[in-house]
Amino acid sequence: MSEKRKLGRSGLEVSTLCLGGNVFGWTADEAASFAVLDAYVDAGLNFIDTADIYSRWAPGHQGGESETVLGKWMKRSGTRAKVIIATKVGMDMGGDKKGLGKAYILRAAEDSLRRLETDYIDLYQSHQDDPNTPLEETLEAYDQLIRAGKVKAIGASNYQAGRLREALNISKEKGLPRYESLQPHYNLMERAGYEAELEPLCRGENLGVIPYFALASGFLTGKYRSEADLGKSPRGGSVKKYLNDRGFAVLKALDDVAAGHKTTQAAVALAWLIARPGITAPIASATSVAQLKELVTATELKLDSGSLEALNKASAG
Repeated sequence: MSEKRKLGRSGLEVSTLCLGGNVFGWTADEAASFAVLDAYVDAGLNFIDTADIYSRWAPGHQGGESETVLGKWMKRSGTRAKVIIATKVGMDMGGDKKGLGKAYILRAAEDSLRRLETDYIDLYQSHQDDPNTPLEETLEAYDQLIRAGKVKAIGASNYQAGRLREALNISKEKGLPRYESLQPHYNLMERAGYEAELEPLCRGENLGVIPYFALASGFLTGKYRSEADLGKSPRGGSVKKYLNDRGFAVLKALDDVAAGHKTTQAAVALAWLIARPGITAPIASATSVAQLKELVTATELKLDSGSLEALNKASAG
């Protein structure tokens, strides 16, 4: 049975690899999404992350496509009770559908529940900070949803340490639900933003941490090693910034560790995150069962101290 970890103080117990739902209904059609989801659950894993806005950026999409695919899959497969579903609210869905005001959160939650074809969300996350809404108002909306049994726990995504700390203090002072998890941008290439202030805060407050872009938009798979490789996928342009001395040092360390463990660079990059103190589960997405199987190997991969040290050294700075 694969390892489960407690998500903050939420009572939820999740796999050490969270499946990213951003691709469902976008670069993975319904059939491909169902196949990936089936394989993920068959591997003994249970944690799936999505958002209302996925995949509004794609031409002809409105947002909600990922949640809709997930809802259909859960209904067809009868797996609702076996999985922990995390979704998010707050990004611009068009018109007045954005932000973390109380009335909007309550409306958006109903929309997500309808698309997911479920009567509760395990982890409902503020997708980004909303400086125009008092933190207390946002937390009161979540309190109402939790009391109604529609949400089990709440989390924050893309929050800076100061605002996250302020929200945690308000929860304590006012007896409101607290953010039990943080979803930060964190991987071997993006360390400073999380490690400087957010890591000590999350560890001190016992928050779950579920990093997104765990593979640095694909750079840490080793598939992009020169400017010529950038055309290999729609995301190629976003990794150009990593083609520098530090990036090449990280790739070399990944190559060496992967060879030593007879595994892939992607599995090593995820295993590094899984081994970091305070990290609950990195998020990674797959558009095929073959890709998913490669990611799942990270949950069984235990990196030795020499491998971790080589990766830490290459990625420092």
